[in-house]
Amino acid sequence: MPITLFRCLLFSLAIVDGCSDAASAHEQDQLSLIQQQLDIIERLATRAETASTAEPDDRYRFDYPRLIRDIQRIRLGVQGYISPSRAQPRDPAELVGDYRLDTPPAESSP
Repeated sequence: MPITLFRCLLFSLAIVDGCSDAASAHEQDQLSLIQQQLDIIERLATRAETASTAEPDDRYRFDYPRLIRDIQRIRLGVQGYISPSRAQPRDPAELVGDYRLDTPPAESSP
């Protein structure tokens, strides 16, 4: 009886270990998909920045460079998780999240 119990435990461990590998592979797939989507979003933001026309009397404009830096930062974080080079302390800087810039008022010419 103890040998049968031992075999059942080994079989259960093999199943659990196989499931964790499958979850890891699934997670890798999902993170790769996130990386691809970040690439697309960055290209769209670059294209939108190129196409944007800032009017001199606009009070606000979108801060595309800040958005692109945040996307790159997220991409580096995901890449660092997928293939870490070595254990390093985390970077404590947070994403800004505020992409609206105040446009300074136009100075009138004398």
